[in-house]
Amino acid sequence: MSEFNASGQRPAPQEAATQGAAPHGTGGKARFRPSAVEAVQLESIGDAVGVVIPGASADVAVTGISLNSRTVEPGDLYVALPGAVRHGADFAAQAIEAGAAAVLTDDAGARLLALSSDTSVPVLVVDAPRNVVGPLSAMIYRSGQDTAPQLFGVTGTNGKTTTTYFITSLLRSLGKRTGLIGTIEILAGGDPIPSLLTTPESPEVHGLLALMREKELDAAAMEVSSHAISYQRVDGVLFDVAGFTNLTQDHLDLHHTMDDYFATKAELFTPARARKAVVTVDDEWGRRLAGSAGVPVTTLSTSRANPADWTVTETVPRGLGTEFTLSGPGGTVLAIHTGLPGSFNVANAALAVVMVLAGGVDAATLQAALDAGDPFTVAVPGRMQLVCEQPAAVVDFAHNTDALARALEAVRSPEPDSRLIVVFGATGQRDQGKRPAMGAIAARLADTVIITDDDPHDEDAAAIRADVLAGAREAQEREELPCTVLEVFPRDAAIQRAVELARPHDTILVAGRGHEVWQEVKGVNLALDDRVELRSALTARGFNVLQDDRIES
Repeated sequence: MSEFNASGQRPAPQEAATQGAAPHGTGGKARFRPSAVEAVQLESIGDAVGVVIPGASADVAVTGISLNSRTVEPGDLYVALPGAVRHGADFAAQAIEAGAAAVLTDDAGARLLALSSDTSVPVLVVDAPRNVVGPLSAMIYRSGQDTAPQLFGVTGTNGKTTTTYFITSLLRSLGKRTGLIGTIEILAGGDPIPSLLTTPESPEVHGLLALMREKELDAAAMEVSSHAISYQRVDGVLFDVAGFTNLTQDHLDLHHTMDDYFATKAELFTPARARKAVVTVDDEWGRRLAGSAGVPVTTLSTSRANPADWTVTETVPRGLGTEFTLSGPGGTVLAIHTGLPGSFNVANAALAVVMVLAGGVDAATLQAALDAGDPFTVAVPGRMQLVCEQPAAVVDFAHNTDALARALEAVRSPEPDSRLIVVFGATGQRDQGKRPAMGAIAARLADTVIITDDDPHDEDAAAIRADVLAGAREAQEREELPCTVLEVFPRDAAIQRAVELARPHDTILVAGRGHEVWQEVKGVNLALDDRVELRSALTARGFNVLQDDRIES
């Protein structure tokens, strides 16, 4: 084993330190990279991170990069990072056996490697390896080349997934070949790849962008979560257009305060990460971002109360969806329709339109694409997904206070004798402060509230339900709300109970998990898909369910 630090010298072996869980991903066989990569010499990588690579090691050829020993391919640079329980260096032997050409790690990782058997590959030692993963990924995969697909990034608390699907669908209507990176799936041509992170780790992101370039895709839309920014998953990525939906309470277990949460989101709107931006200014955070962003900003509002470059000026219900007009600079007016329910989907569709305009498409061409098809009636798995029409049965990902309120308001039927039944819970080991608030919102906006389990993770499921129930019952008593509040578990039983209570003209909303097909309980993944359970329960009662349509690949 040859270890090199910033001076090109071998650091002295030291006693191994206890480290956390290696940042291994999901494993799996999905290949998030192009089929061929022009080799980068290890000397060039050393130059990029400030490490001198002496002798023959300088000529070692690197053709990929991975944080996960289980996804290493021959020629990869394996980056061994510290984790919560184990250090990635503990898995270096597996990475090298798989063909890793070199290892990059920190001083603690180097000490662990020094105590192991000879690895026979060069080891680069830097102070903060996480900081260089993104730039190195971009360097190795050359993902920032001018021939890369045009890249649209969407951030915000709610609406990221739907907006990226809308962007993708609109671009396809314009004849573009597109890619998608997000919560539900990854599309880079061919079959969808299921996604377990809103944004994959940076080696996968850059590998995917290079794969999209290899497949000659024209554009790609990507969800960018605050976790992705905090954990440096989009380092080295430059978005052509960055979009902002909204900011409401969520993820305070990570960010602690709304100001910190906002500051993380705002990092996307800097010259290092984006060329230009479209910001929805319906809330105070959007207005604040529009005034502080470091890149050119186009503003969007769904109300005349908030002046903006583009404004939703008329909305007319059409079926479950909405027809609306979008007025912009120079008297430009666009006529738009979305078949998805809720005012928030008007906002999502409007944001998609303005982002595509900011990307260089002219208004007349865009209007022609809107007139020729209906790109904003695309089915987004688990996002306001209609399962049945009588009763109306909807599955949605709403898992925080604002999203739950919007979803309940969106699905409420105007029929005077129609009842709204909601099934939801709260996620374990996440922002506990929102649990009672979610219970109170459900009690105010639904006729029957069925509180159940979401993903408890390692937390006691009964304690989570108790937090949500407390908020619902307190609001029910204090505000004299006429709703019925029930606690039913496990989740499939709660969904079945909702269907048992429903009449043909009622509405059922199953909220919180959306497209997810596994429920994590005490470290065990249990198969559970709200859409499957809802269809099964409805079919058992003799109701006619709809087909499960998806965005075309």
